[in-house]
Amino acid sequence: MKELIDQMLEIARTEIGTREAAVNNTGARIVEYQGATWLAPGAWPWCAAFTAWVMREWLENEAVREALHLDSFSLADKWRCRDASAFGWEKWARQRNLQVLDETQKARAGDFVVFDFSHIGIVTDDQPLASRKLATIEGNTNGKGERDSVTGDGVWVKERVPTLAKSYIRIFN
Repeated sequence: MKELIDQMLEIARTEIGTREAAVNNTGARIVEYQGATWLAPGAWPWCAAFTAWVMREWLENEAVREALHLDSFSLADKWRCRDASAFGWEKWARQRNLQVLDETQKARAGDFVVFDFSHIGIVTDDQPLASRKLATIEGNTNGKGERDSVTGDGVWVKERVPTLAKSYIRIFN
């Protein structure tokens, strides 16, 4: 499973540095991310759209679909999360009997981390202790150490304190 998680992380890594257009929450690539959700593209916060886009791209890999027991891309596309809200990812995961771990657990590479300020990212490294910082790739964030609720401008690598996490969604046990 590590190889499959690494493939997902590589998809996310290729997007690092993608920036919004001059107007907040807009741009051609942002519209592509937003197209991976059920919400029509527009000038709205797109962190969950980025993770939905990464998941959609990842599910194009037949080995990933086989590991998840999804017989076709069509079935995988129906299975994947299309929610445009960070908190909606928890509901989606529970509906599919995926692990939704609380913030006291250690994050693993490939986990989707839902933050308590309605934001989501992808964990890039196993967390050795639950108290250690989280390494993530996030959309609609900034390259600074801020919470990013207003100042998000692209896809960036972040380090976050784990107390900001609300939950971790784990695709593979």
